[in-house]
Amino acid sequence: MLIGIVGKPSCGKSTFFKALTLAEVAIAPYPFTTIKPNRGVGYVRTACADRSFGVQCNPREGYCSDGNRFVPVELLDVAGLVPGAHQGKGLGNQFLDDLRQAHVLIHIIDASGSTNANGEPVPEGSHNPANDIAFLEQELDLWYLSILKKPWEKFSRQALMEQKKASIAIAKQFSGLNATEKMAASIIEKLKLAENPIKWTEQDLASFATELRKETKPMIIAANKVDTESGKKNLPALKQQFPHYTIIPTSAEAELALKEAARKELIAYRAGDPWFTIKSDIELTPQQRKALEFIRQKVLEEYGITGVQETLNKAVFEVLKYIAIFPGGLNKLSDQYGRVLPDCFLMPQNTTALDFAYRIHTDIGNSFIRAIDVKKRITVGKEHLLQTGDVVEIVSDK
Repeated sequence: MLIGIVGKPSCGKSTFFKALTLAEVAIAPYPFTTIKPNRGVGYVRTACADRSFGVQCNPREGYCSDGNRFVPVELLDVAGLVPGAHQGKGLGNQFLDDLRQAHVLIHIIDASGSTNANGEPVPEGSHNPANDIAFLEQELDLWYLSILKKPWEKFSRQALMEQKKASIAIAKQFSGLNATEKMAASIIEKLKLAENPIKWTEQDLASFATELRKETKPMIIAANKVDTESGKKNLPALKQQFPHYTIIPTSAEAELALKEAARKELIAYRAGDPWFTIKSDIELTPQQRKALEFIRQKVLEEYGITGVQETLNKAVFEVLKYIAIFPGGLNKLSDQYGRVLPDCFLMPQNTTALDFAYRIHTDIGNSFIRAIDVKKRITVGKEHLLQTGDVVEIVSDK
């Protein structure tokens, strides 16, 4: 799973990325600070299964804190997008190529309206952030359309000559963007397009490109800089104008400041919590106290959270609809090294027990006999649908 962090220059993308990963990335208030994409690891937060058994887990990857399991996911922070990116303007070609393998996009917008379409500073509140959402949709749609149109005449005629369905040819063309034949066929049916692709009009192509973009690059919006007056004011209008998106009020700077303070052991803070506490034996400077009080009042008391962790969680668990599954044994929860519940796998919705067996290892899937729901202590078959938080033992003849 690859999660793309996108947006125009200077909207707070790199701050958001650093707040999730604590990686060293360039952050500056001017366009194109990010030129080459930054890759890193973030952690989605989910309830750990260890609480169900009264034990303490020992994760091989990620970590666990007081019953909260943090599972690693790969993040990609790409160069800022400017108008005309699909035509190669700015760093458009690189931006779009970097996004090909992303399964979901987190779109960071400057909710305060203090940067224009090109990411240049403007008076706070003078730019409408709603334009940035519509702009990204348009650029992605035009990018998809350009990919579709370039070989369209050739492969539409070839599909007709070979009597292949349009969905097959399109799926092949967009395979690098996570498209499938089933997905293409569903869109053709939804739009009531002709099965003969030669009959498709320019509008048909544009409509198909838009629908395919929605399917292959689903998006969630992080409304950044809501700790400003204009950001707070703009948030309700954004939610009203784009009801089809999950829009989360976010302060990437606040999350980064809390993470850095926690790393220096000045405060106790866990990503996604609605509070922090100053360590009793720590003497903060007046500037540090002022900054933390600002975060408490303007972010945590106003919105409950900084929004950064919640955005990542919702991207994985609500937009992509993934579930968290733990391998474990009915009589033994630990592995050969004594690690208790060492693994947590993120799996697509409608994952079966057999799918999970294959996820663990191909040989285990091939030799599957049955599965055991360890929490309920019952045997389940290969077609049994798993739910998030399940602990599953796979019985095989290996």
